[in-house]
Amino acid sequence: MKLLLNIKKENDDLGKQVNNLANTLTLKPRLKYTLALLFLITSISIKAQTYNQGSKYTLGEISVSGNTSFNDQTIISYSGLRKGKEITIPGEEIANAIKKLWNSKLFSDIEVYVTRTEGDVAYLEIKLSDLPQLNLLKINGIKKGKQESIIKDTKLNKGVKVTENLITTTKNFLEKKYKKDGFLNTKVHINTIEVKDSIPTARVNMVLNVDKGEKVKIKDIEFSGNNILSDKKLRQAMKGTKKINRLRIYKRSKFIDSAYQADLGNIVNKYKENGYRDARIISDSVIVNDDKTITLKIAVNEGELYTFGDITFIGNTVYSNEYLSRVLRINKGDTYNGVELQKRIADDTKPDGFDITNQYQNNGYLFSTINPVEVSADNNVIDIEVRISEGKPAYFNKVSVVGNDKTNDHVVYREIRTRPGQLYSKANVVRTVRELGQLGFFDAQEITPNFNNPNPNEGTIDMEYSVKETGSSQIELQGGYGGGGFIGTLGLSFNNFSIKDIFKKDAYKPIPMGDGQKLALRLQASRFFQTYSFSFSEPWLGGKRPVQFSTSISHTKQFAYNYQTGNADKNQSFNITGITLGLAKRLTVPDDYFTLSQAISFQRYDLNNYNISRLFTFGDGYSNNLSYTIGLSRNNTSVDPIYPTGGSKFGVTAKLTLPYSLFNTVDYKALKEEYDELDLTDSNDYARAGEIDQERFKWLEFYKVNFKGEWYTQVAKDLVLRPLVEFGFLGAYNQDRGVIPFERYFLGGDGLANYSLDGREVIQLRGYPNQSLTPLDESTGQASNDGGTIYNKFSLELRYPVTLKASAKIYALGFLEGGVSYNDFRDYNPFNIKRSAGLGVRIFMPAFGLLGIDFGHGFDPLPGQTVKNGWETHFIIGQQF
Repeated sequence: MKLLLNIKKENDDLGKQVNNLANTLTLKPRLKYTLALLFLITSISIKAQTYNQGSKYTLGEISVSGNTSFNDQTIISYSGLRKGKEITIPGEEIANAIKKLWNSKLFSDIEVYVTRTEGDVAYLEIKLSDLPQLNLLKINGIKKGKQESIIKDTKLNKGVKVTENLITTTKNFLEKKYKKDGFLNTKVHINTIEVKDSIPTARVNMVLNVDKGEKVKIKDIEFSGNNILSDKKLRQAMKGTKKINRLRIYKRSKFIDSAYQADLGNIVNKYKENGYRDARIISDSVIVNDDKTITLKIAVNEGELYTFGDITFIGNTVYSNEYLSRVLRINKGDTYNGVELQKRIADDTKPDGFDITNQYQNNGYLFSTINPVEVSADNNVIDIEVRISEGKPAYFNKVSVVGNDKTNDHVVYREIRTRPGQLYSKANVVRTVRELGQLGFFDAQEITPNFNNPNPNEGTIDMEYSVKETGSSQIELQGGYGGGGFIGTLGLSFNNFSIKDIFKKDAYKPIPMGDGQKLALRLQASRFFQTYSFSFSEPWLGGKRPVQFSTSISHTKQFAYNYQTGNADKNQSFNITGITLGLAKRLTVPDDYFTLSQAISFQRYDLNNYNISRLFTFGDGYSNNLSYTIGLSRNNTSVDPIYPTGGSKFGVTAKLTLPYSLFNTVDYKALKEEYDELDLTDSNDYARAGEIDQERFKWLEFYKVNFKGEWYTQVAKDLVLRPLVEFGFLGAYNQDRGVIPFERYFLGGDGLANYSLDGREVIQLRGYPNQSLTPLDESTGQASNDGGTIYNKFSLELRYPVTLKASAKIYALGFLEGGVSYNDFRDYNPFNIKRSAGLGVRIFMPAFGLLGIDFGHGFDPLPGQTVKNGWETHFIIGQQF
């Protein structure tokens, strides 16, 4: 006799249906055996009746059949049934075996039979079919670049078991995912096709069709019940939900439910900010319009206006009531503002904000809690108790860093401002995160301070800084066309170098790294110039104090342009060889964001038949430039040096030479008077002028003052505004000797020097050709091309990040800027500027540095011209940010 002990299950529900199936297990003899029972002897009939009542049997052999890739013993062992076990038929043992097999999520069909009985011994057959595996997946309706992430998120990898549950969860996940992005009408259809071939394993191909439809836009947002705040103010409070406005660029109109729900809370907060503490949303609805847009209808109950009453502090012993009141900055009678009250208690948006919580945390009270409690609201006047539990002062127990696989420990630990045994300070934790990010060796977005083992009873905390190494060395290998010819560049920059390991063979992986030093080599050449440079810097000279030592050596050779042949004239050359030694010390006053830098530099200008400048008349000769530079700078920008989101940078420098004219006994007044009498069109007079200029510029005498300031402000989440101001002035001690022909300012273009290497300072001003905004030559009415001695520049840049991952940081920008240069303060007008505007993008990759492109439109004509300049394209390579 063969009895079916389970109903065939075609679909794998893996949930309640499976359990219900096992619980309702029945004993069902096959039809032919049932008919045979009518003719069998009474003893066999009695035995069949005994099955229905539940009889005890000892299990004999258990066989396995069906379409499965698992061996028999594995299935039998997993079911819990075994030969010789006493069971009841029907009973819990077989029901439990079936449950176990279903719960393995490996089978689509399970059947258990009693094949025969011999006395009290029952023989079973387990028949089952494996769940099919995913063979091939085809995705329609999603771009190929996005399909990999879809497969990762849904785990639709080859070989995964295809269940009804997998299909359902995949469908729900994708529909929710795209609805969050504003595609409210997203539909997902999933089809499976059985694979029929010689391979015994059950497999299916899956076709996943995604129809996102169009993004649902918001035609209007309508409010009702609002008398105090206008519809416009309430719409402004909704940061992520905007109605259609074709003039808006930054925030497009699309409906995202999660953003909408958050904005409903923002509406209530807007009322709280204006004193309406009891304001609430009564109802909201989404109306679908005929044009497939939607209208949002929001009903509000504004409540009544409240003011602050008495504000008292309870539990404070560290700070007085008067001091906490000054920090809170809320007085009795002020309009109630619950949002601002919470910010004055603890501003979560500003880790270093001036609030009561930070006052305690910066003074060691890590375990303190501050809670404002409304104790009375009579007559719409709210009395507040600020209840403070100060707890014990906390001290750092262990301080560690993890993740610095390449950077040596001492380089990291010298930047850490939290030490074991030191009183806890949140400000020092925040500052440490900034300093580690500013090093440039770690991904600034991934630096995390982890608070481990907090112990309020003992007043201790372990601090662990988690960092992620990023590529700190860069290679520049490029070719391009510029300056009338092909320019080849080879540059190597090692920003985490270790010079002490240069003779250690094992340290080359591929170069000695880890000590935070910087070493750079750069070679650049074209038909018209060659330049070679080497620089090295040690940020902690001696290893004990943040005193940076730097040195650089450079040599350039520039050839004149032959207008007849269009080639370089090798008989006319201008060589510059220079060396610089510098020290920069981090100060402690006014605060430790300040740095004082000093440098001594020497440059030798050698001219060989180089008669192309109108600023000096000696084509054969030399000039020496021995100068001292002193600078004061301050940099407190937030965390990521590639994409700062807050803080500011400014610097003022003065570059000076010795006043040689005070002690070298040369009568420069007489030389000037003689020079003014010469006729430079006469060859003899021109030769004499060259002799005079050689004497005037043998040792360069000048002073130069530069100022640059920039600020970073988050105007909305990651959207950053960067204003910038620059000013420079080149002067002379002795007016008879005059302003030197070198060290001048050349304004305009991408800010890259290219091959113009005669000691000039190149200033970026996009929307105009490179170095084109020079003062007019009074004699010709055209641009002098000799640079200016005074310049100023204003810039306003709006930045938005595309990605800030360690592998590549990308951000887009828009800019407005203007600038001007002059040769004399008598003509100087800082507001008569050349204006421009445009768009650009920056890409920073650790291996290649900063790359970018800008499209700038110049609104004004070039000097000496009458038509506006128009559009210019600028390529940015390796420029500082």
